[in-house]
Amino acid sequence: ALKMTGERSTTISGLSEGVLWDFKEQGLATELLNHYGIDRELIPEIRPTFSNQGTLHQAAAAELGLRIGTPVTYRAGDQPNNALCLNVLHPGQVAATGGTSGVVYGVVDRPVFDPASRVNGFAHVNYTKQTPNVGVLLCINGAGIQYNWLRQQVAQNQFSYPEMEQMAAKIPVGAAGLSILPFGNGAERVLENKDIGARICNLQFNRHETAHLIRAGLEGIAFSFVYGLQIMRKMGISIDHLRVGNDNLFQSAIFSNTIATLTGVEIEVVETTGAIGAAKAAGVAVGAFDHLEEALGNTETVNMFGPEANKDVYESAYQRWEAQLKQAIL
Repeated sequence: ALKMTGERSTTISGLSEGVLWDFKEQGLATELLNHYGIDRELIPEIRPTFSNQGTLHQAAAAELGLRIGTPVTYRAGDQPNNALCLNVLHPGQVAATGGTSGVVYGVVDRPVFDPASRVNGFAHVNYTKQTPNVGVLLCINGAGIQYNWLRQQVAQNQFSYPEMEQMAAKIPVGAAGLSILPFGNGAERVLENKDIGARICNLQFNRHETAHLIRAGLEGIAFSFVYGLQIMRKMGISIDHLRVGNDNLFQSAIFSNTIATLTGVEIEVVETTGAIGAAKAAGVAVGAFDHLEEALGNTETVNMFGPEANKDVYESAYQRWEAQLKQAIL
């Protein structure tokens, strides 16, 4: 926003992503500012998320190919915006995404926290002092990046993702005893900031082929989501329905069915993207829509995944994976 408009401003949601918002006092986190000796004057003007953040100056307009003076009317972090694009705005609703990292983002109407700090708490895009909606964010760093690594380094870029899905679908649940821990993208908050690296466990040279590795890779990422969802449920967050975009790992039936079966959740795949959601949100602020519900209400559901009947085989594979994870984080 600063580069586009030349104006320094922020939002409550933006401040919360920097741990600079005090949810209890509903104001700046002065305790944190004082602890680190940060001058209060460094915090710019706080503006509503859906409001005029400034207008495009000449250099930005030329770079973007837009008109000088075009209003900038919405700003948000990637995951609050992903939830918005999926019409996840109110307490009890939950969004998820499976990109480079994997995220589950559940909206609650009060500040909640995990004693081990394994989740974040963001002021949601529609947070106000009257409706203090908070997005509880669980992040798994090693998600799609692990699957992309398998495609490049194991499959040698010979197969597309749909072709990899077809190969993995021929392998039974549990990948014949093969398990993969996907945590190879740095320290994981969900593991209390431990960096255990990715691990391939119980590889058998006479049994496992490329397809087994692909299946185990998808299952390992799905298992990490299940592990994280258990943390959120222990915090008192009810999760029985996930809304996800049709542009990431949730396109995989293997991945989605694994999560749905082990957790009992229903997964709704919606035809939208974060860019579409952001454009609609900007439209609300300029009056193209009367309210957010009108802007976001016509999204199309393109797929649904629910629990499968053979939960026992999924549970057995998950228990083996979780045991290997616990051994890795000792």
